[in-house]
Amino acid sequence: MPAAFIPARRTAQRHDPGPPPAAVRTAFALWVTAVAAGAFETALMVGRAPADGLGTGLAVRLAVFTAAVLVALRMRRGAGWARITLAIGLGVIGTASLVVEPLGYLLDGGSLGDALARADALEWVFGVSRTVHLAAVLSAVVLMFHPAANRYFRPSA
Repeated sequence: MPAAFIPARRTAQRHDPGPPPAAVRTAFALWVTAVAAGAFETALMVGRAPADGLGTGLAVRLAVFTAAVLVALRMRRGAGWARITLAIGLGVIGTASLVVEPLGYLLDGGSLGDALARADALEWVFGVSRTVHLAAVLSAVVLMFHPAANRYFRPSA
């Protein structure tokens, strides 16, 4: 019986980008800040929301927050796919989900002045947290594509 040909396993050469530059470290800290702000906003919503259907929303948010931190960890270690995933998943889609309700309110004729005048203390705290959340996401996306970050994510030839 002839010996079967078994190709040698290819050993994938891992790209060791070295320590992350300041832009990547800061982007990572901002992703963690965004997740913390999102968790805080979730806690505020739980206090105001009726219990019906709350479990599904919490499960989805927990999954998103967990995935965001795990992908951000990979981004910090130099995984280019993680940078793209964060930019599209949270930078574009996540940001859209954060602003769709306020924009809808304004497009339906709502007034920012009226909304601020009617806001109670909890809504002010939520608004500040949402502002921090958005600023962290947008800043993290920008920093992930800083020239030093681009060199960090580019595999060496």
